[in-house]
Amino acid sequence: MIPNLNAEWLETDGLGGFASGTVSGVHTRRYHALLLVATTPPTGRYVLVNDVEATVETPAGSYSLSSHVYAPGVTHPDGAGRIETFYSDPWPRWIYRLEDGTAVDHQILVAHGEPTVMLFWKLVEPRAGVRLTVRPLLSGRDYHSLHHANPAFRFDAEQRSDAVIWRPYGDLPEISAISNGEYRHAPDWFRNFLYEAERDRGLDDQEDLASPGVFQFDLSAGEAVLQFAAGAPPRPADELRREEWQRRKSFSTPLHRSADAFLVKRGQGKTLVAGYPWFTDWGRDTFIALRGLCLATGRFAEARDILLEWAGAVSSGMLPNRFCDHGEAPEYNSVDASLWFAVAVHDFLRVAKPTPSHRRKLLAAVEAIVGGYTNGTRFGIHKDADGLLHAGQPGVQLTWMDAKVGDWVVTPRMGKPVEVQALWLNALKISGRDRDFARGRKVFEERFWNDARGCLFDVVDPNDAALRPNQIFAVGGLPYPLLEGERARRVVDVVEQHLWTPLGLRSLAPGEPGYAPHYAGGPRERDAAYHQGTVWPWLNGPFVEAWVRVHGPTSKEEARRRFLAPFEGLTHIPEIADGDPPHTPRGCPFQAWSLGELLRLKPQMNTDKH
Repeated sequence: MIPNLNAEWLETDGLGGFASGTVSGVHTRRYHALLLVATTPPTGRYVLVNDVEATVETPAGSYSLSSHVYAPGVTHPDGAGRIETFYSDPWPRWIYRLEDGTAVDHQILVAHGEPTVMLFWKLVEPRAGVRLTVRPLLSGRDYHSLHHANPAFRFDAEQRSDAVIWRPYGDLPEISAISNGEYRHAPDWFRNFLYEAERDRGLDDQEDLASPGVFQFDLSAGEAVLQFAAGAPPRPADELRREEWQRRKSFSTPLHRSADAFLVKRGQGKTLVAGYPWFTDWGRDTFIALRGLCLATGRFAEARDILLEWAGAVSSGMLPNRFCDHGEAPEYNSVDASLWFAVAVHDFLRVAKPTPSHRRKLLAAVEAIVGGYTNGTRFGIHKDADGLLHAGQPGVQLTWMDAKVGDWVVTPRMGKPVEVQALWLNALKISGRDRDFARGRKVFEERFWNDARGCLFDVVDPNDAALRPNQIFAVGGLPYPLLEGERARRVVDVVEQHLWTPLGLRSLAPGEPGYAPHYAGGPRERDAAYHQGTVWPWLNGPFVEAWVRVHGPTSKEEARRRFLAPFEGLTHIPEIADGDPPHTPRGCPFQAWSLGELLRLKPQMNTDKH
């Protein structure tokens, strides 16, 4: 079976670093790399080794296993055409079939907990006279940037008995390479690599890479092994490969193993990366994704460590929504991140058994959040006289619909956004304020019901009747629903009719003012479409939960068939997709909360309990 050459693969190191690329071998993003490391886990990410060029020589001729695209769009060499099979389990593996019948098995894997990538090549069947040449392509740049030929790059190689060491730039970690082949120093620049995904996103798309030399192997004598590591030379490849094999076998399902990719180190604790390849850990994303990635998979210790790590960051009732890449002050610019933390704590305490001290610390953080919001905090966030939560000020985006272009906040949603009220009232209930919850729930239904459309307003004070998916949180996705009975059913019906797609819910219904059918173009065009019709798979979680809630427990099999079938067989789920058919996946290809919500749903779909 011919593989999908455009599909992307991902290998992570548990520190925030990773390797990624396409099945074809062509790097289409600036983020595709072999050794991309987090110098201050999980941030401070740098690309050290971008790629390699691999060539096999047999008695019949020379054949490339690599493919690159060079500006203005020339593909060279032609290795992708020799790919016969690709496997993603237990790590990326290719079978290349050369024109003379020689078959080469190539594998890539990243060591967990170490900034090390391992590359292996071997003959599928023994053949005499087969040699392999591998040329590393290096940069040494911030992973958001691009690299260009310059006189400051140092090609020098320090050759030791067990390693070759390069130090391209003095302020970055050295690159260690270990192989069972021979290294020959042959410095050169490779110019004008073209990254087509960056071009399509309206961004800078060309890069120059440096190659200090080549490694040569006798494939007829056995497997070729090449390791790249940041800093000290890595442990032997066979040892690391055995450890990874055992570690990966320990996961009960492929989805559970995929979930592991997002759990990374922060300080002495843990956090969740929001998505690969360009996100780090975001507060809102972490707390939404944690319920599926950790709690639904039984990883309670990791959930505890993540929640405790964040519990110490409460400031005036708020948690940061983002830690920056290079040590800048955390960004406290989200009204809902703190409330999602309270929900995550509730769900954690319901299924796990933390120590009394940990329980007290987590509940104290929830209390600090509710108290801070009650008294008032940044950006006009405060408990209003009606018991609901008011938030917002001009020029600031506070909800998850947070796209901003210059000074233009695309979806400002100032006032009382519907999902923020659902989260706020849940936080009140979680913190033991039952009377406030009951009063707020009654006010919510009175204020938010839009009888003209048979569903909920997206925002009140001032009222905004735009048909968006945020209202689904009043019925599903949270511990305590705000609507029941006929109105809950009507909300779910409206959302299903106008917003549901096979990949998730649209962020705005077709026909609404400003609806954007496709997420494409340059940064301005894409940001303008981000929450204006673009599909978000993570919203499948609250929607399917709400759908089952209003249709009854016996509807679970139907819900599984209707709403979860498109995700069968997938091990990663993208961030977004186009609002119009065929709902082409867009954005970040490996998204934590998209996968997390699918994992959270699965136990619900496999039990009669609700």
